[in-house]
Amino acid sequence: MLTEQAKQFMIEEISKEMVYLLIEEKGMSMQEALHVLYTSDTYARLTETSNGLYAQSTAYVYEYLENELTKGKIA
Repeated sequence: MLTEQAKQFMIEEISKEMVYLLIEEKGMSMQEALHVLYTSDTYARLTETSNGLYAQSTAYVYEYLENELTKGKIA
């Protein structure tokens, strides 16, 4: 069983990596990427530790965010 501190660390690492992906793949500024991530439904789900999304790979979570950005919703 992971501690809350460990879960928070995992969430922060995934978040950091997703911001870098938004900058690299979408050409966003750091400020834009942070805004997009932190206001997304994907981030809300990521921080809801009961669903275990924080334990998935960055690529897996990023797919949710990309889908949300292109379709306006999470599939």
